[in-house]
Amino acid sequence: MTQEEAGRLPQVLARVGTSHGITDLACKLRFYDDWAPEYDQDVAALKYRAPRLAVDCLSRAFQGSPHDALILDVACGTGLVAVELQARGFLQVQGVDGSPEMLKQARARGLYHHLSLCTLGQEPLPDPEGTFDAVIIVGALSEGQVPCSAIPELLRVTKPGGLICLTTRTNPSNLPYKETLEATLDSLEQAGVWECLVTQPVDHWELATSEQETGLGTCANDGFISGIIYLYRKQETV
Repeated sequence: MTQEEAGRLPQVLARVGTSHGITDLACKLRFYDDWAPEYDQDVAALKYRAPRLAVDCLSRAFQGSPHDALILDVACGTGLVAVELQARGFLQVQGVDGSPEMLKQARARGLYHHLSLCTLGQEPLPDPEGTFDAVIIVGALSEGQVPCSAIPELLRVTKPGGLICLTTRTNPSNLPYKETLEATLDSLEQAGVWECLVTQPVDHWELATSEQETGLGTCANDGFISGIIYLYRKQETV
């Protein structure tokens, strides 16, 4: 961590703690609009590893040429996932997000072929069925953000045989959401619409905003909360 990141860490922890406590979607989106100009610097101070880890997971399982693959980055924010995708050769990336200001930051990166304003859970994704070779959603599956009921939309726009990569936090305050999410994921697998390829727990997801959020005490988990990555393959016929 740089000296600058360390200096801003208390402010960042307070801001992220506030974010986790907002459960109303409209309020959450306004919060992200305000946060957008400083988001990248803040999550760097937070040692946020989810974009890199999730894209690593997707990249390892992807079959075929990444240069030819069409990828949808859902809840793309400022474009941190697109940075990781490009580093691994995925160059045809589209993004959607519910925050206009986050999309403004993402557009400035110049990594997306197309960006759309879409509040997943309130409206469908703006793409036809079976469009994408892979769909990835990092950091947005939690209370007050993208609801579990939106998961079928990710499946809808994925090509048969395509990959869907999802993440969520596993810190104490997010456990009720995680349980609901996993019940949704399991029910879709039991229905035969996709198969689970990877379930990857991660201890060091991002710095905790409080000792209670580690679930173990700050020293026991080096001050980090945990998270988890899921990777599914859509069945060829559903």
